Amino acid sequence: MPESEVVSSATEAEVQQQDRSPNDKPLPYFVSHPRAKQGLLVLLIVAAIVGYLVWRHFAARESTDDAQIDGNIVPVAARVAGWVTEINVSDNQFVKAGTVLVRLDPRDYQVALDRAQAELADAEANLSAAQVGVPILSTTTTSDLRNAEAGHAASQQAVDAANAHLAEADANHAKAAADLQRYSQLVEKNEIPRQQYDAAAAAEKATRATLEAARAAVADAQSRVTQAEAHVRAAETGPQQVQVSRSRAGAAAAMVQRAKAALEQAQLNLDYTVIKAPVDGVVSKKQNVQLGQIVQPGQPFLALVPLEDIWVTANFKETQLRYMRPGQYASIHVDAYDRDFDAHIDSIGAATGARFSLFPPENATGNYVKVVQRVPVKLVFEKGADPQRLLRPGMSVVPTIFVK
Repeated sequence: MPESEVVSSATEAEVQQQDRSPNDKPLPYFVSHPRAKQGLLVLLIVAAIVGYLVWRHFAARESTDDAQIDGNIVPVAARVAGWVTEINVSDNQFVKAGTVLVRLDPRDYQVALDRAQAELADAEANLSAAQVGVPILSTTTTSDLRNAEAGHAASQQAVDAANAHLAEADANHAKAAADLQRYSQLVEKNEIPRQQYDAAAAAEKATRATLEAARAAVADAQSRVTQAEAHVRAAETGPQQVQVSRSRAGAAAAMVQRAKAALEQAQLNLDYTVIKAPVDGVVSKKQNVQLGQIVQPGQPFLALVPLEDIWVTANFKETQLRYMRPGQYASIHVDAYDRDFDAHIDSIGAATGARFSLFPPENATGNYVKVVQRVPVKLVFEKGADPQRLLRPGMSVVPTIFVK
């Protein structure tokens, strides 16, 4: 500004000051400066807009720094006892499911497998013999029963024939005895020759011998009937014998099944000497297994961390859960990489963290103090959010959930 104009302005100010009377009050600032009022109004409007936008920004988001990445840690353990002969992995190595991790000495289990195979072969041979014997025994017992019944009928007919011969011999003997008695009286009177009497005596002896033979034949025929009846009764037990044979075949079949089960178990034990990775993951705690070590069943000797299955456990205050719902979008800021990863709410915990603590607080003792509780919320990363597998369980994160 030129010096003349500055002097002129100063002079005008002095004249105005001189024109004012001592009783005049100074004018208000906004009266003397009308543009300041307009500027303040604009500033208030801008501040209100900014405040509203800030409120909208934070009202639509819920965040916490009490969060970390969680994941499954799969322990790998032996299922059989054995001597470690081979280790094929190292710490922090990524392996695919089915990769051979450790091998145990298989020789003892191979011997057990060979023995089980031999026992199965023996059981199958016994079963085959028992199964073949069932129809043979069934046919034999049926034939024996028929033969025994036929023999019984034949022996009964022989008894009838022997009884007929006995009756005939008895009649002949009775006639010869009567003739002998009559001839004995006549020979005493010398009415018949002595020779005729002797012939009658010889005939009586012959018929008596024939009678005794007929009686013996009847007894023999009856004993044969008794034997035939015993044979019939024995043959009638054929169905029971067949049932016993079938039971033996069933027992042999059960032994075959038992031998097969033992063989399968022996094969499983042999397979268990090769320990494979159950899932894709990174090897950890490999130092727990060494070559030459004797491991026992159920003894864990390394762990796998599947990096594809990780999530975030965020402990939000209970007052932050009002608008949270499963499926809402979340941004996960990872401190280690200073990056954000996309995720969403999978589920909200069924109870506060205090309920799952080792010593849950007991408010019924009278020392109740109201404290804002925290509820765990499970956040799942979106598919493909971490293609380089940078995230690790235990990392600290700051999740922000967009609730509106």
